[in-house]
Amino acid sequence: MSYSGSDLCPFHDNSWVAESLSFDKDYDASVFETTIRVVGGLLSAYDMSGDKVFLEKAKDIADRLLPAWDTTSGIPYNSINLAHGRAHNFGWTNGDSILADSGTEQLEFIALSQRTGDPKYQLKAENVIRQLQKIYPSDGLLPIYINPQSGQASYSTITFGAMGDSFYEYLLKVWIQGNKTESVKHYRQMWETSMEGLISLTRQTTPSNYTYICEKSGGSLSHKMDELACFAPGMLALGASGYGPEKAKQIMNLAEELARTCYNFYQTTPTKLAGENYYFHAEQDMNVGTSWNILRPETVESLMYLWRLTGNKTYQDWGWDIFEAFEKNSRIASGYVGLRDVNSGEKDDKMQTFFLAETLKYLYLLFSPPSVVSFDEWVFNTEAHPLRIVPTHGSNGQSIETAKPVVRPFGRKQGKQG
Repeated sequence: MSYSGSDLCPFHDNSWVAESLSFDKDYDASVFETTIRVVGGLLSAYDMSGDKVFLEKAKDIADRLLPAWDTTSGIPYNSINLAHGRAHNFGWTNGDSILADSGTEQLEFIALSQRTGDPKYQLKAENVIRQLQKIYPSDGLLPIYINPQSGQASYSTITFGAMGDSFYEYLLKVWIQGNKTESVKHYRQMWETSMEGLISLTRQTTPSNYTYICEKSGGSLSHKMDELACFAPGMLALGASGYGPEKAKQIMNLAEELARTCYNFYQTTPTKLAGENYYFHAEQDMNVGTSWNILRPETVESLMYLWRLTGNKTYQDWGWDIFEAFEKNSRIASGYVGLRDVNSGEKDDKMQTFFLAETLKYLYLLFSPPSVVSFDEWVFNTEAHPLRIVPTHGSNGQSIETAKPVVRPFGRKQGKQG
């Protein structure tokens, strides 16, 4: 697949997918990771090519995941055996389901129902949101563990980092996917409530006034922020236009302040690559906590959104700095690797798949015209797979307009804007 040139290049050879790709494996797979990477990737390939082999494969793997939703509450188990359909939760969660893992299938499953005309995928995924609405707190901040039988939240951390992050992202993106219509209004309402909660968790460092998002356990705040939470500036920027003018300006300002912090996660280490998380202390600004870097995409993702939505080339400059740091520290003869320590620069021996799917894609789009995979026509899932926005009808997912993929030019090739 290529996004370059004036046309979107179709997939020229699907023979491996058609003939060799099989999901009939005696393997316990993460429902979340399989949905965002495999279902999302196949649906994106279908939307871009119109080749039904990708849709059939997406349906095959989704059907293998569906038994995970067969719980008393409808909150899914987070792991399932692909061959036998046995679903369970990870042992280390004490039987609970994870918020992000359970609330980050809606984009893909709604899209799959749209494209196949079969409502079962959408109904399963949207029932999760209806269940979470029943326990939604006034600040919109849910703990990261949910009991799949009772549907109740367990006492656990509240975070926009690991295990919480993409739940909030999908509230906004399903509203966008649904053309911002009345049938998806509740997603936007939940998201706006959660953004007030996010604002309540923000603090500023001294002396440099970096804005960051705390984590919360009970009534106590932890002055810690994951690099994973650096998706938030892009999410806020994407959602700002749905507010009135004054509130939109406040939300966009917060997005820009958080992006500055995330950029400095990179700039404050010897390698200019960010650690996994950061701690904040009075008069010390920020300190690296877990010091590895595994080529994560969240900061450059937000820079891409902010550049497209503001036109400020500073975000391109910051993205280029990060790209150069990857080139200097992570590039090897066979690809790229992470760092075991962003202070010493010691390399690990692994290139995560999301480096190609997300990090490099967002960097490419950061330096491409906004007409390339336009926000007006596409919404990105949390693994950076673009899904085409098509009309939907009905408040409960009962009436679904089947999407007809349209492969069309993105517009004539343009140079760097601005």
